[in-house]
Amino acid sequence: MLTAFQDALALLAHLDGGVLGIVLVSLQVSLTALFFGTILGLPIGALLATEEFSGKKWIIVTLNTLMGVPTVIVGVVVYLMLSRTGPLGAWGWLFTPKGMILAQVLLTTPLIAALSRQILEDSWKIHRDSFLSLRLPPLARYKWLIWDCRFSLTIAILAGLARAISEVGAVMIVGGNIDHSTRTMTTAIALETSKGDLPLALALGIVLLGIVLLANLFTFAVRQIAERRYG
Repeated sequence: MLTAFQDALALLAHLDGGVLGIVLVSLQVSLTALFFGTILGLPIGALLATEEFSGKKWIIVTLNTLMGVPTVIVGVVVYLMLSRTGPLGAWGWLFTPKGMILAQVLLTTPLIAALSRQILEDSWKIHRDSFLSLRLPPLARYKWLIWDCRFSLTIAILAGLARAISEVGAVMIVGGNIDHSTRTMTTAIALETSKGDLPLALALGIVLLGIVLLANLFTFAVRQIAERRYG
């Protein structure tokens, strides 16, 4: 075991090309999915936090359910949609990074929407009368509410990043775990561990933990700066 750790550190120290390629694919897919998940999730959260309409409770229950849905189910659904006989088969996204991004967007959007709804709803209760007295249109209310809660919303975005970058099942089904194309850190760790290549698996695991740690430290620093500046 000690030898495996030493070999893993050696791979990282020498900036192994195979490791870097896998890490770059993971970051490309996860960060792109996080971007679209945030763009879609925050407005949905703001809508559910501020508006009252028929079926709202069912939508909230659905979002909360999708937060914990097994990722392999999402993977199978996206696979069927992108297969040649599926409704999106003409796109040719199956076994490509684009298909993996689509799968991760479907995973991150409900999570970000559900978490941001709760954060924005608490703020809406405080500022509701002020916003209504100004007679702002809905989009303007959403914009200012999201801006007011921007530091708290980093928690929801961080959760979306963790959901995306740690995902295995859906990206393996949709992406196919193809070397130099759709192999991510999590799928490579699963593959290399089963093959007995522990140094590579450990090296990727260390990088994955490092990315999550840096994201958490960044979020913590942002919140600390915000609290000192704005109270």
